[in-house]
Amino acid sequence: MTPRVVIPLDKNWEFRQADKDDSKFLPVSQFPTNVHLDLQHHGLIPDAYIGKNELAVQWVGEAQWTYRTTFAAQAVPEGAQAVIAFDGLDTFATVVLNGTTILEVDNMFLPERVNVTSVLKEQNELVITFDSAYLRGCKRVEEHPNHKWGCWNGDVSRCRTEGTGWDWGPTLLTCGPWRPVNLEIYESRLADLYTDTVVDKSLSRATVKLTAAVEGKAEKVRFDISLDGEQVATETADVSSADTVTVSFLIDSPALWYPIRYGKQPLYDIKATLLASNEEVDTLSKRIGLRRAELIQRPLQEQPGTSFFFEVNNIPIYCGGSDWIPADNFIPRISRQRYFDWIKLVAEGNQFMIRIWGGGIYEEQAFYDACDELGILVWQDFMFGCGNYPAWPALLESIDREARENVKLLRHHPSIVIWAGNNEDYQYQESEGLTYDYENKDAESWLKTDFPARYIYEKILAKACADLIPNTFYHPGSPWGAGLNTRDATVGDIHQWNVWHGTQEKWQNFDKLVGRFVSEFGMEAFPSVKTIDSYLPLGKDDPDRYPQSSTVDFHNKAEGHERRIALYLVENLRYAPDPLEQFVYSTQLMQAECLASAYRLWKREWRGPGPGVLRRRARLANQRLLARHELEHRGLLPASQTGMWGSNLTLEDLTVDCVLKAWDVVSGEETFSETVAPAKLLPENRSTEITALDVPVREKDVDEEARIVVAAYLVKDGKQIARYVNWPEPLKYVHLQKPKALKTQLTADFSAVEISADVPVKGVALECEDDEVKFDDNLVDVVPGEVVSIGVRGASKDTKIETRYMGML
Repeated sequence: MTPRVVIPLDKNWEFRQADKDDSKFLPVSQFPTNVHLDLQHHGLIPDAYIGKNELAVQWVGEAQWTYRTTFAAQAVPEGAQAVIAFDGLDTFATVVLNGTTILEVDNMFLPERVNVTSVLKEQNELVITFDSAYLRGCKRVEEHPNHKWGCWNGDVSRCRTEGTGWDWGPTLLTCGPWRPVNLEIYESRLADLYTDTVVDKSLSRATVKLTAAVEGKAEKVRFDISLDGEQVATETADVSSADTVTVSFLIDSPALWYPIRYGKQPLYDIKATLLASNEEVDTLSKRIGLRRAELIQRPLQEQPGTSFFFEVNNIPIYCGGSDWIPADNFIPRISRQRYFDWIKLVAEGNQFMIRIWGGGIYEEQAFYDACDELGILVWQDFMFGCGNYPAWPALLESIDREARENVKLLRHHPSIVIWAGNNEDYQYQESEGLTYDYENKDAESWLKTDFPARYIYEKILAKACADLIPNTFYHPGSPWGAGLNTRDATVGDIHQWNVWHGTQEKWQNFDKLVGRFVSEFGMEAFPSVKTIDSYLPLGKDDPDRYPQSSTVDFHNKAEGHERRIALYLVENLRYAPDPLEQFVYSTQLMQAECLASAYRLWKREWRGPGPGVLRRRARLANQRLLARHELEHRGLLPASQTGMWGSNLTLEDLTVDCVLKAWDVVSGEETFSETVAPAKLLPENRSTEITALDVPVREKDVDEEARIVVAAYLVKDGKQIARYVNWPEPLKYVHLQKPKALKTQLTADFSAVEISADVPVKGVALECEDDEVKFDDNLVDVVPGEVVSIGVRGASKDTKIETRYMGML
């Protein structure tokens, strides 16, 4: 039997505008690709990211485009077949091979396989014509007038066609072969290799069930498991009478996969080899991790509702992290290394979980591989977001296939611990008053309401997950609380947008803006000045290089962003729009203070087993805001008390000394220095209240609290392991002194920057023109008598580092 042959069809591709008679074929810029990349490569459209060029390229999404290639093919052996596998076509496409239509698609998330044995020749032409997703989406709306179309962000036609913009990015309606295309010739192949793993409660044994799906005639499949190149188990099974075969292995003392900072991330290699007459005709391999993952939802003592937190290998995990949107509007140009670099930023930023948001894509394997390798947990949404999705029969069939195909593609990744049905579609249902009766369990009746998408989330996706990943939790939506209002903070997860959106609360109230698991929240800030300069047509010389310019506003798609940024700035900081650099810094400091406030105040409730335990997750920007151990107090004007608590996320109890120091921010004079809690025990994996005391002032009842900066330190065996500096709030009222001696110095080996100051300094930002210089931390607070060390990469003796801080102008 001839082994399976895979031939990438990635050469000789050309494209042209299909609905323009004089359009000529031109070579593509890369493969896989999309039309914007190719048009830009040939100078036919400007870079859509620059200036307001987005407006100039809208016609691209309303046109039709044709891609074609030619390729040679060997003769198909007798008894074999030829298949072309399309991993992803965006979105409405007709595929013609040698003049014969072989495929029509309308879902960019569906891989397709087409038997072309009868059409294939020695020399072949493959032509793919893409219709306008926007126009086809509009036509769908017209064809289904009885559906109550609606959405947040973009045009309603985007519901299952996507691409019409969001509040975080531009409207660029792409099309093209966005994932690989391969020709396969084989008599038999391994169609799938998947695992069902169960780690017992003792963690001492793991049952690993391997299943291979076989297409065509075959005799045996050999299964192998290895770790770090050493074989762990092997078995050969007969498949002559079935299209699937399963073997089960029992692994004693398994090498367990842990989230980052809780343990290591060993990955087992699993491999299936298809055998015929003792010859290898096909192989398929994947990398898996063995871990016990559970979502814990149980009643709380002395509080309403239920908990919502993850345990991995019996350890409750504090899932601080970020939501993820696509890293580029043009997915084909994101390299594997770029994915790894992004996830490495997450890991280095002390984050534990990342949520694949339901308005983007099922990400590339490289994304999840990086999460597996670095120990980042993944919350995976299905691709539905902020709308009332339709549910006619053909669409439901397509969605069912989409769910099953993508679950199959991703289910081996140990990093994925939950799948959720959608992003905010239940919130949209509530806001629009669409019909939803949680007690009604007659699924067919849901399709007759004005919220038929319930059938998608609670029937189709739920069953796909139950069938394919029974040991991974499925959550019907995000947010979702078992039929209760999605803003109910006592059950399920919530999206806490009453800071920035909603009632626009002060971020100092995050301790009251709570939930069992906060899966979205945030605060906007301007991007770096380098980013702004990169999208201004004339860079630093552009007349629109100021914060309120038309071009700068154009690049922020969040409705009302001007008012909201101004509101939070004016409530908290002294700022001015000029110069641009200082304004951008002010917004970033505001964002950092807001997110850090939420993270710390919610993290305070991570108190371990006991009455009223709350376990929460916060969305965190890609800034390093947390230490492994964290100590904090809080002093909001006109507060006279400061409370201290420590967070120990290690798996060992720590005994530490808690030191408190204070300074008069006006004079810079130290007013207090004392070990306030000697030999304090911080139990493992929880936050612990340490002490409460009066704000250390020299004289009471004269409002001196408004000028006191307090620093708290955790010290173990004479070594500082954590610090936190707290300032009177709002910061705009604080009379900051400009330092006379703010020093930043590279260490002799250029591995760190050491910062010191003669007075308390808020939000010291390190800046460098050299893009190769990367800082491990930034926006740090500095007080007299200490040296803050920040790791740096890419520095040399010629590196020039500049600083920016609050109140420097």
